[in-house]
Amino acid sequence: MNLDAQLATIRRGTTEVIGEEEILNRIKKGKTLRVKLGVDPTAKDVTLGWAVVLRKLRDFQKMGHIACLIIGDFTAQIGDPSGKSKTRKQLTREEVQANVDAVSSQIYKILDPEKTEIYYNKDWLGKMTFEDVIRLCSRYTVARIMERDDFTKRFNNNQPIAMHEILYPLCQGMDSVEIKCDIEIGGNDQKFNNLVGRTLMEQYGQDPQAVILCPLLVGTDGKEKMSQSLGNYISIMDAPNDMFGKTMSIPDDIIANWFELCTDVPLEEVRGMLVEGKNPRDAKIRLAKEIVTLYHSVEAGEEAERFFIETFSQRKVVTDAEEVSIPDDLVQDGMISLPALIAGLGLAASNGKAKDLISSGAVALDGEKVTELRMSKADLEGKILKVGKHQFRKLA
Repeated sequence: MNLDAQLATIRRGTTEVIGEEEILNRIKKGKTLRVKLGVDPTAKDVTLGWAVVLRKLRDFQKMGHIACLIIGDFTAQIGDPSGKSKTRKQLTREEVQANVDAVSSQIYKILDPEKTEIYYNKDWLGKMTFEDVIRLCSRYTVARIMERDDFTKRFNNNQPIAMHEILYPLCQGMDSVEIKCDIEIGGNDQKFNNLVGRTLMEQYGQDPQAVILCPLLVGTDGKEKMSQSLGNYISIMDAPNDMFGKTMSIPDDIIANWFELCTDVPLEEVRGMLVEGKNPRDAKIRLAKEIVTLYHSVEAGEEAERFFIETFSQRKVVTDAEEVSIPDDLVQDGMISLPALIAGLGLAASNGKAKDLISSGAVALDGEKVTELRMSKADLEGKILKVGKHQFRKLA
C-alpha cells in the first residue's frame, strides 16, 4: 500500500487526526507503529459502535503495524467521566473481571491476534504508591483539567465532580507512557483524555503520540449514540438474522454514516447507491449483508438476506428461527415473567424495556400479539417468539 493509499485508509471514518505529519514521517522512516486503543470493560458486548475504533486499529494492522489494546481493568473501577453530566457508578473488581472475560473472546472477530498486544493497566496503575500518584498529579494543572467541557458544565451547574474523576485522564495518559505508543485512537469524546497522554509523554521524555478521533456511531434509533444501556445497539455476537434485521430498522438518513464506519465498502460506491431516485431500502439491504458477512461469513450474509426478504417482503410465516431454551431459573410454579424472559434472551435491554414492548404490541407468539406479562411454560414451549419487527426465537 503506497503512502497516499495509507493516508486515505487512516482518514476514513475519522473526524480529526492530530499529528498527521508525525504519523507520515514515522511511516516514511519505516517504523512499525504502536497504535493504542484503551478499552474500559464496563459492559459484556462488543457493539458495532465499539467496533468502529477496533476496526480503525485493524486498519493499521493491515498496514503492518502493531495494535496495542489496553484493557482498563483498573480505570474501569474509576469510571470515565467523558460526556457524563454526573459522576459514574464505580464498578467492583468482580464486575470488571466478568466484563473482561466476556469481551476478550470477541475482539478477535475484528483484530489480527498475531499483530495484537494485550495489556491490562492494573499491571502498572495498581502498583503505584500514593507518592507516585502525587508526583503524577504535579505534572498537570487544575486549570487544564477544568478545560474539559463536561467538567466545566458540571462546575457551572453546581454539580459534583469527584476527585477520582479528575485522576482518570492522568491514568489514561500513563497508559500511553507505559507502552510508548505512537498513535492513540479514540472516539470524539476521548479527545481531552488522548491529548493528556500526548502531554505526559513529552514530560517523560518520549515522542508524543498522534491522536486519531472517530465519530460516535448513532444507534439503531437514529437519535442517541449506540449504547447497551439504551438498547439501541447491535452486538458483533448477534445471530445473523438478528444482526440483519436490526440493521434494516435504522433510519434512512444514517445509512451512509453506517457504511463508512461499519464496513469497507468504497464511499464512492455508497454515494452511487444513495443518489436521488434510488430506493434506500436496497442500500440498507446491502449494508446489512456487509455487516453480517464481516462478523459471520459470506454464506451467513446471503442466508440472512434470504430470510429477511422471505419474512418481511413475501410475508412468509417464520418456522426456522434460532432455537433457545427457556432458562430454568425464570420458571416459578410453572409460570414465567415474559419481560424477564425477553430481557434474559437479550431481546431487550431490560425488564422495563421488554414490558414497554409488550404494552405497545411489539411482542407476539406464533403471530399472535401478547398482552399478558406472565405465561405458563407449557404455553410458551415450541412457539416462535417475535420481539419488535426483526427478532425471532423458537422457545424450547
